[in-house]
Amino acid sequence: MSDTKSATGIPSSGIPTSESSGPAPFDFPMVEKPTVTRRAEWAPGDWAKVRKLALEQMNRFISLEPKVLKGNKPNAIHDMRVASRRLQQLLDLLYPAPPKEIRRLRRRIRSCRRALSEVRNCDVQLKRAQKSLASKRRSSRETWEAIREYLAKRRSESFGKALRKLGKLNLAVAYVSLKERLERSGAPRAEGGQDGARSQPLPSSREYASDSFHGPFRAALEKVWQDYEAQVGESPGDADTPALHGVRIAAKRLRYLVEVIREFDVAGSAEVLNWLRRLQQHLGDWHDLEALEQMLLEMVARPKFLRNHLDIAIRVEKLILRNRTAKKRYVEKYFRMTLDSPESRFLNQWVDSLMSSGPSIPAASTQA
Repeated sequence: MSDTKSATGIPSSGIPTSESSGPAPFDFPMVEKPTVTRRAEWAPGDWAKVRKLALEQMNRFISLEPKVLKGNKPNAIHDMRVASRRLQQLLDLLYPAPPKEIRRLRRRIRSCRRALSEVRNCDVQLKRAQKSLASKRRSSRETWEAIREYLAKRRSESFGKALRKLGKLNLAVAYVSLKERLERSGAPRAEGGQDGARSQPLPSSREYASDSFHGPFRAALEKVWQDYEAQVGESPGDADTPALHGVRIAAKRLRYLVEVIREFDVAGSAEVLNWLRRLQQHLGDWHDLEALEQMLLEMVARPKFLRNHLDIAIRVEKLILRNRTAKKRYVEKYFRMTLDSPESRFLNQWVDSLMSSGPSIPAASTQA
């Protein structure tokens, strides 16, 4: 009997079938090479807009902390981690050579996200277990009840650890410090009292010509793009966890920078962003299966559980084998998405055009 899917796309067995092995294709502009059109000049307030975006993400990040601390808000945990990545990307753009204060703030943001990583993984798998238990199939119910019990206990333990780590980060102080820096009208002075490039954010002044605004964007894009290209290039030779995980993280960084570029109506950025979202979702689904397998392996590896519940352990091991088959399909589709697909070719051409065009803006042209 074939699996049935819930409204969320998770089959009743908890393991995706071939029909749920990733996002469906979508219409994408077919281009020989993105054409280039020029914007007369970046407005004096453009950097102020970037700082405003950073402040909005910081506000969102800190506003989610009370919900996260309640312990029963999975969406808040996910949203706080996403806000942390977006904020970090904006800080990297505003401070290409960050002063000590910004480096310290970035470490706090990263530590917060990492502290919640295991909790987030447990939340995803608990949702999968709940969907499986909600189905009418009884053959696997005992197995998924045991899985849910194990995940709930693991989630409780990891959340306790996360709370202790978050308590040491003092995010409120970091928030106030960054807010003051971003709202400061002029460029701050260096730590020793002297003006210095390493301590200055990028101000929004009339003295910045279009190339001065475009230059840092181009440098930031080049940095994340080189990382993305390197990770994708390594993955065919090592289609294993570390390689695909590296692509997944690099795709996130690229996506969040393109989100900022999209705010300035750069032609082609909407199409690129759409595809990066789909790639990120696909790799995220693969990662969820990878995390599930690791948790199930650790579950059945406990001597006491294995001794007292051998029958359930055997069924869990069969589930792991099905999970590996599903992961293989995700990997195969990942290669189809990234290796010379129309979408990946457009992404390459768009990035090349943007980085080589100076203050110009590449515009996507579709075939008739």
